[in-house]
Amino acid sequence: MAKDKIRRPRAETPKGFRDYFGAEVTARAAMLRRIAEVYHAYGFDALETSGVETVEALGKFLPDVDRPNEGVFAWQEDTETDKPGDWLALRYDLTAPLARVYAQHRNDLPTPYRRYAMGPVWRNEKPGPGRFRQFYQCDADTVGAPSVAADAEICAMLADTLEAVGILRGDYIVRVNNRKVLNGVMEVAGVLDPSDPEKFTTERGIVLRAIDKLDRLGTDGVRMLLGEGRKDDSGDYTQGAGLGADQAEVVMGFMEARRDTAEATLARLRELVGTSQIGAEGVDELETIAGLLAAQSMGPDRVVIDPSVVRGLGYYTGPVFEAELTFEILDEKGRPRQFGSVAGGGRYDDLVKRFTGQAVPATGVSIGVDRLLAALAAKGRGAEEAQGPVVVTVMDRDRMADYQEMASELRAAGIRAEVYLGNPKNFGNQMKYADRRGSPVAVIEGGDEKERGVVQIKDLILGAQIAQNATLEEWKDRPSQIEVPRAELATRVKAMIEGQSS
Repeated sequence: MAKDKIRRPRAETPKGFRDYFGAEVTARAAMLRRIAEVYHAYGFDALETSGVETVEALGKFLPDVDRPNEGVFAWQEDTETDKPGDWLALRYDLTAPLARVYAQHRNDLPTPYRRYAMGPVWRNEKPGPGRFRQFYQCDADTVGAPSVAADAEICAMLADTLEAVGILRGDYIVRVNNRKVLNGVMEVAGVLDPSDPEKFTTERGIVLRAIDKLDRLGTDGVRMLLGEGRKDDSGDYTQGAGLGADQAEVVMGFMEARRDTAEATLARLRELVGTSQIGAEGVDELETIAGLLAAQSMGPDRVVIDPSVVRGLGYYTGPVFEAELTFEILDEKGRPRQFGSVAGGGRYDDLVKRFTGQAVPATGVSIGVDRLLAALAAKGRGAEEAQGPVVVTVMDRDRMADYQEMASELRAAGIRAEVYLGNPKNFGNQMKYADRRGSPVAVIEGGDEKERGVVQIKDLILGAQIAQNATLEEWKDRPSQIEVPRAELATRVKAMIEGQSS
């Protein structure tokens, strides 16, 4: 009888997830550090929350879903009683956890409370090219400040942050709008009836998500979503808002209200909101934000008023903003397109109210770190490949303590170093290992060197260059391996590494 075949697990990442290796992790850490420096300079304090929240605390705010368990990775806790266990979920953003934290600890926190948070979030959505189910976000929020001065500050900080991480002025724009203006336009045009709050919230959400997809779907795709709905290339159908053709054109007209100057755009918006009180309030807030940004020298080359920005999340209640990269890249088919949005946010005055019953003003921004890294790489301004460690080779197994001592001395001098821990029998394999690690220098000490109190240090960067390009005379003039006194090991290795970068 044949033995049952052993079924081994497949060594592959789950769909919509990916692994990150050394240089990628290092580049992300460097970017997070630069972003944190800007947030810190603006007076924000760090906060770290759990990656898991109750589904109830997260709420029904995720884009493109109507129920919280759609769009999140959720599970129900076991319970030993007759009472069902809580539903828990991985957080889908860093804002909903902040609302819970502020409601829970508000008596111990200053008002306003200014915090920044960085970490992974998870969304159980359909993955696609460059669209993963786990990604990093970098948020900054002010809770307890009703003035739109807080929104203006967030916009200014966002512009400063983009430049701090390497996005040049002229390669980005921060676009600002106000949800109240859109509500006013829809109220005056009879598109939605705010007297039916539940229907208003549902239909408005569909309209907002449709407008938010303008960059990806274009005007025709948005018109379909404002009407009966749209089927994508894969056959998936998205329900529309059910607006008539005339009503859809009213919304499209609002999206196209941007003019050459902030003043002209605001004037056009005042025309559109007509007698709507909420709409006029939104225009007034945009006017205040524009003035505050101008006072900080945030001109139209950095921040603009743009009615086409609405943001898809349903919890925004006032100003909304989005950072868009304006340079072109080539898509997977070699066609030019703009890189698009890398950050967004807005005011969400009702989010904490879900917990406390009292309205608490709040505003904030979220930066997509992975998209920013991809943008810098597309512009050829990504982080340089991380330099590997100095490799101390092993010529004699019995002298491992000597080699570990060398590596320890190098580390004490601020030099990244390791001892080769593979099979030392074949020295060529040690050099191949150092090459794969991107090592700048290899240290060699055999029995003869040990007796004479010297070591050999090999410049692996120069050696590779010489092997490719140098003439015989250059090879003789610039030896890639030198012998130095053992006592000068750290000093000479450090000088060699510094010489490689000069």
